[in-house]
Amino acid sequence: MAFLRIRKVSEHDQIGYFAPKTWEFWRALIVAFCLCCIIGHWLEMPYCWLMDNLFGIVEDDYAVWSDPWYHPYWVYGFGAVFMTLLIEPLKERFIMRRKTLWGAFLECFVAAILIAMVLELVMGWLVNQPDPVTGEYPFWDNSQLPGNVFGQAWLVNDFFIGLASMLYVWIVFPLICEGFMRLRPKAANAVFALIIVGFGLCCLASYLELALWEKY
Repeated sequence: MAFLRIRKVSEHDQIGYFAPKTWEFWRALIVAFCLCCIIGHWLEMPYCWLMDNLFGIVEDDYAVWSDPWYHPYWVYGFGAVFMTLLIEPLKERFIMRRKTLWGAFLECFVAAILIAMVLELVMGWLVNQPDPVTGEYPFWDNSQLPGNVFGQAWLVNDFFIGLASMLYVWIVFPLICEGFMRLRPKAANAVFALIIVGFGLCCLASYLELALWEKY
């Protein structure tokens, strides 16, 4: 039997993964954090390419084009933690309440988009206030983009964040949990340790390279 196989989505398959009182839950969450830090970096490249071709908003010297493949993008790791702690229990609640999985999926999708929009707005209002003299935003400016919300949030971006959230809570996190459940406890902890060591090496290599670059 394969270590990880995508099973047919059913109500049974999607309920029970949010178990914060267990070591198994936190082990899967830590692994998800590590994997999403690296995989999120890879996914940002096609996303930036798409946004640049559609809206011309990505600079040619943006770091994603030059960062080494093993450089962790921490925002995606913390995003995975946030989605697990907030959207995963919502998903399970929607499944219990709705008559069909499709209904639960759509409700979860809408909730994820709204959550992403609210987070963008809050972060923008906290750290991205325009200069009182020039009116320029210090970090990002969505005011000229179609579908912007108060110049801070952007519904196009929120849609893709919601889509990534659905992929994560409906497929990725359940697969991580299932993969560990198929192993004996000692083997599962050994795989966990190997992933942590591998992620630590990626971080070490990445920041050693950054330190050398700054030195010279």
